[in-house]
Amino acid sequence: MEEKNNKTEPQEVVLQYVAPSREVVSCYVAPGKTPQLPQSAELPPKRGKGRRRFLIALTILAVFALAAAGFNLLGSVSIGFGTGDGYYYFGSDPQDLFEDEVLGEPAMPRFTDYDDSVRLLITEQRGETLPVQEIYERVNPSTVTVVAEIEGNRAGIGTGIIMTADGYILTNAHVIADALDCFIVLDTGEQYDVSLVGYDMEQDIAVLKAEAEGLPAAQFGDSDALRVGDPVYAIGNPLGIELRGTLTDGIVSAINRDVELDGVRMTLIQTNAALNSGNSGGPLINACGQVVGINLMKMDRSGRPIASVEGLGFAIPIASVAYMVDDIIACGEVRGEPVLGITVLNAENVEKNGTPGIEIQTVDEGSPGEKAGLLAGDIIVEADGEEIHSSDDLLRVRRRYRAGDVLTMRIDRGGERMTFAVTLERAK
Repeated sequence: MEEKNNKTEPQEVVLQYVAPSREVVSCYVAPGKTPQLPQSAELPPKRGKGRRRFLIALTILAVFALAAAGFNLLGSVSIGFGTGDGYYYFGSDPQDLFEDEVLGEPAMPRFTDYDDSVRLLITEQRGETLPVQEIYERVNPSTVTVVAEIEGNRAGIGTGIIMTADGYILTNAHVIADALDCFIVLDTGEQYDVSLVGYDMEQDIAVLKAEAEGLPAAQFGDSDALRVGDPVYAIGNPLGIELRGTLTDGIVSAINRDVELDGVRMTLIQTNAALNSGNSGGPLINACGQVVGINLMKMDRSGRPIASVEGLGFAIPIASVAYMVDDIIACGEVRGEPVLGITVLNAENVEKNGTPGIEIQTVDEGSPGEKAGLLAGDIIVEADGEEIHSSDDLLRVRRRYRAGDVLTMRIDRGGERMTFAVTLERAK
């Protein structure tokens, strides 16, 4: 009994996962419109409907920008380049390059043929460690350039990840903010028009859809399995089109890093792999060639998205947004995180009556757990047929499910083994 009284207090809520209290970083800035040196904006011939006027504008822009570069690289240039996620401008006022702008809603065509059967599949087995060259050869074909056409003959240049062979693509929501239209460019140079399935601006995730078959889909890995010091790689389009397909490497600098951006707290992977404007929406890859994160932002000490601080990049863990992606594909919006409605002891290998597992501390009134018959003091021994030894184990299993799915759990209650079927519900 004395041992029981010395237990740590419940700290982890499985109802809606909350990372342990950590330093909250509040000075991170999503990529914005920063003037850059001119660069070529040539693109291969477009596949699909095509936008000849837009591409001609980009070509003319490249010519003028290069001509301007020959005379005055740093002075006021009326026609020049800037990058937001690689924003390109074709305008007359250089001050436009410096104006802060609130991200607007995309007005691009919508894809409404929603499909509840499509899910973001995460491979929990890591597999063998691969040479860097093989990782690049495996993932680069699944990495696309996202070109978002914006009012005023501008284009936002970002990166995306092919999720399925039939054309579902992941990127950041800010990459397609304000977009009137959008297309992607594969590493082969093939181009496809894309429509918007849905997005969540707060969590900065968006799903696009290309009408295509046989695309090289990426394999997604378990971001919950990452450890500090693990090698990771990023592929993307730093500073725009000309450097697309760039590979950078680094390590996981921190996991579950709480970052506050515009009043929204996000729990992210921190890495020292080089990320720059244009990398947003691209893959963060583990040593097995699996995509474990969506690259998001880079920190700048000055509050401007310029690389004055090195080795500080962030990515959205793929496991934490899988349910969002599934929701968007199923109905066009994020409906809510699937929850059990219980809290468990934040400790590993809790033993009660000689049984390893994790102890339920509280069961919320009216929650899925209460409806299924779970009680405080129950020991969760198995979930989805897997042994549960920690709260992380339970969280990983729960993330495989959507709201409405049934999760089977084995419980030890006073030495008696019992089976419960818990129908998950969306967090309220």
